[in-house]
Amino acid sequence: MQFRVIQRILGLLLMLFSLTMLPPIMVGWLMGDPDLMPFWKSGAILLVIGGVLWLPVRRVHAVLRTRDGFLLVTLFWVVLSMAGALPFVFSDAVASSFTNGVFEATSGLTTTGATVYIGLDGFPRSILFWRVELHWLGGMGIIVLAVAILPMLGVGGMQIYKAETPGPVKDAKLEPRIAETAKLLWYTYLILTILCAVAFRLAGMDWFDAVGHSFSVLGTGGFSNHDSSLAFFDSPAIHYIAVIFMFLAGANFGLHFIAWRGVSLKPYLEDSEFRFYTALTLGAILLVAVSLYAYGTYPDVSDALRYSAVHVVSVMTSTGLFLGDHSVWPSFLPIFITLLVTSGGCSGSTGGGMKAIRFLLLIKQAVREINLLVHPRAHMPIKVNGQVIDEQIVKAVWGFFFIYAALFMIFMLGLMADGQNQVTAFSAVAATINNMGLGLGDVSSNFADLSDFAKWWLALCMIMGRLELMTVLVLLTPAFWRR
Repeated sequence: MQFRVIQRILGLLLMLFSLTMLPPIMVGWLMGDPDLMPFWKSGAILLVIGGVLWLPVRRVHAVLRTRDGFLLVTLFWVVLSMAGALPFVFSDAVASSFTNGVFEATSGLTTTGATVYIGLDGFPRSILFWRVELHWLGGMGIIVLAVAILPMLGVGGMQIYKAETPGPVKDAKLEPRIAETAKLLWYTYLILTILCAVAFRLAGMDWFDAVGHSFSVLGTGGFSNHDSSLAFFDSPAIHYIAVIFMFLAGANFGLHFIAWRGVSLKPYLEDSEFRFYTALTLGAILLVAVSLYAYGTYPDVSDALRYSAVHVVSVMTSTGLFLGDHSVWPSFLPIFITLLVTSGGCSGSTGGGMKAIRFLLLIKQAVREINLLVHPRAHMPIKVNGQVIDEQIVKAVWGFFFIYAALFMIFMLGLMADGQNQVTAFSAVAATINNMGLGLGDVSSNFADLSDFAKWWLALCMIMGRLELMTVLVLLTPAFWRR
């Protein structure tokens, strides 16, 4: 293990992260916030800590191995979650405990959107901007951003990229150099964010809300500047703009780039994962809309469709923005809505969940097993995009599914042992391990009433979910540390 190289990169990235305190300072200054010292103090602390880590090993250079990438990525997400808590802790307006600050920062960076804060409409604008900035930085992956803008790292960027990027297939590159691929993904991300902010502004939001909600939507985060989230805006146009851009954020950003470069919809139409993601989303919207109308929850068809579209797409993409409390919807709808996030967005997106490609492969494998009962000697390869999928990938997906289910139960039992009821424990884990943020029971509106243990427990759950479990779990194996 190359600890000195890891220390150098960690120091560099912490110093880079200290610069993210500047945008909230600028926003706060423009909006007239009286106290910007929390961000100055936080930035100075991170700059000093990063410098102390970097200076002794600044001349140490080596190529990262895969194991080094796993450790670095996990360390950085844990450290950043604590670093991101500092402005909340230092702010007199928020008056946050360190536990609440870490939970909120972890939720922001992992784009979960579960919050422990109430009364957001009265928060300083700089703090509100910091919350959504964390979403935007964490959405595409702040370490992938570092790979894109810090070629001086020169330490095997592919190992970092593979350790952080979501999806079962991580070798696909848009350009030969991984730094160029990272740049293209972030350019696409930036363009969509700008388009979303402009659309929100044209639909009636002020610029502060438009930019903030575009960060939340494209990062599939879910933090809003208002306690009532999208319901604060009595505008169907705003609601449908959010639906469109949440859906786009849940699709593969590499696919967006390829389609835009060729000025063609063909890449979307030919991609099996995108077709499955689209079909599942539209089917769920229709089912929920019909149910809401049939049960009389929303007697107007247009309202039933709008509420269905916002909540289904928000949960499917793990965004977590909402129009109302779907936990009080009738019959099977609350559980159905919560379970939708299991499929999640596409690989290479900012969405959470298991990812649509894994869900698709699980379905194809299940169908194959059923057919093999009838034709036991038949050769039935699984295909995606017309290409045969390696059996190792199929086995890896089944392994991931088992680990996902096992960890889900462990985290759920941990919350129940802490005194939470079954519905609250189940939905809190579903909301955090899938980075979705919306829960049922005692966490249907926020996570403020949970114990400190539960908040730290769920913060770990969020980080593991963002790094897709394996990146963290591999650190716990003896083989990882063996020379």
